[in-house]
Amino acid sequence: KKSKKEKKQKKEKKSKKRKDTASSGDEKESKKQKKQDETLEEEDDDDDVEEANGDEENNNEEAEAQNDDPADKNKPCKNNPQGITRLFIGNLPFAITETTLNDFLNGSITHLKWITDKETGKFYGSAFAELRNSKDAAKCMQEINGTQLMGRPIKLNYAPPRDLEDWPPKSRVITGGKVANAGGQAGGKGIKAMSVKPEGCCKLFIGNLSYEIDDEGITKFFMTVDAEIKAVRWLFHQDSGDFKGVGYVDFWNTDACEKAATLNGKNLLGRPIRIDWAE
Repeated sequence: KKSKKEKKQKKEKKSKKRKDTASSGDEKESKKQKKQDETLEEEDDDDDVEEANGDEENNNEEAEAQNDDPADKNKPCKNNPQGITRLFIGNLPFAITETTLNDFLNGSITHLKWITDKETGKFYGSAFAELRNSKDAAKCMQEINGTQLMGRPIKLNYAPPRDLEDWPPKSRVITGGKVANAGGQAGGKGIKAMSVKPEGCCKLFIGNLSYEIDDEGITKFFMTVDAEIKAVRWLFHQDSGDFKGVGYVDFWNTDACEKAATLNGKNLLGRPIRIDWAE
């Protein structure tokens, strides 16, 4: 963008050029000057439009900065008359991460608390999230509440903090009152955090399985989230031939694989199944 000083200097040069050419009495030069004047006037108009657009952009930037004013954080707004900025989030998949949830809520999360069991650290599939401001909270309630995330309909509710509650927490992400591990994985001690998902992944590792598990049982388990199995491979000890309690499951596509991953930590034949991405 040109500065106002540069635009002013350009106009002065054009004006001087007009005067210098006008001093010539030659008729041919006069016609030429007329044509030049028309061209210069068009350029002036373009510069004026550019300057106006620049001023408008600056005004928009200033307006956006004003919208981020901390004083407006809890300002009452449409569909949020109390100006609440904390939401309760329920029915979350066990494979959820901070990044995935933040993207789902339009990147509006500033602080997050995964709700876990105090004794085991097992993730309950719910969380509290502090959002940037009351308008973001209202927008999430209106547009996102009840929509699907990783195959599950997410439940949102306004959840103002209780009196004397330490909220928002000092750390951006906490799990059951403790600072969460890097990456913001929801699972606590009861559910081992899943690794980073490989691009286009269609295979899962499954562990902590009951020795009673079979092909039919694992197929029905994953079909509870509409994840159809393509193939399953159980692992056995080479020496004894005993089942190791682990295996690998292939799915027809990555969408089915993602749905299946949401069952990480769910009970299967009395045991919390461990799931992770595999290549």
